[in-house]
Amino acid sequence: MNTEPRCAPVAGIVSPVIDTNACEGKGDCLRVCPYDVFEVRKLTRDEHRARPALTRVKLWVHGSRQAFVINADACHACGLCVRACPEDAIRLDSRASGGQA
Repeated sequence: MNTEPRCAPVAGIVSPVIDTNACEGKGDCLRVCPYDVFEVRKLTRDEHRARPALTRVKLWVHGSRQAFVINADACHACGLCVRACPEDAIRLDSRASGGQA
């Protein structure tokens, strides 16, 4: 049985969506994505302040870093990021369903 993910032949059908309350910025998504869809960076002061209090504490513990979708149009829906995320903070949403990246 082939366990390798099958990527969609055309990019842009789905968009990865990150749960910003769950992401700890460990960068596993960045390391496994063959299409450079993600970046991991420190949140700006305004981004940090916009998070709920409990999330701000968790962010502080993890260096205020989170993953961001910077190139959603390049996503081929292989799901490597979803499987790699230790916090289960990534899902793939159909572009037709109005998912935001």
